[in-house]
Amino acid sequence: MLVTNLAILVLAGFVGYSVISKVPNTLHTPLMSGTNAIHGIVVLGAIIVLGSGVDGWLSKLLLVIAVAFGTINVVGGFLVTDRMLGMFKGKKPEKPEEPTA
Repeated sequence: MLVTNLAILVLAGFVGYSVISKVPNTLHTPLMSGTNAIHGIVVLGAIIVLGSGVDGWLSKLLLVIAVAFGTINVVGGFLVTDRMLGMFKGKKPEKPEEPTA
């Protein structure tokens, strides 16, 4: 069972890498917001499962790692998205002053 789960994890990693490496740069920001939502669900699910009383130290360790990595991805994604949206705001051109009579 453990070998099967590890094989699935490794194959999922390879598939994820091959899919993400083919995404054009212009689509990274929309995909990042989608992954933020998915990792938010991962964090919430891991916290719920961890709070429900999981048996075994390995399961608890994996849940803590899932919470940590999910939180890092969500926070980092929001920071990068905020920075990219800030690039689009820019400065508004100043209106020329009207002459006074």
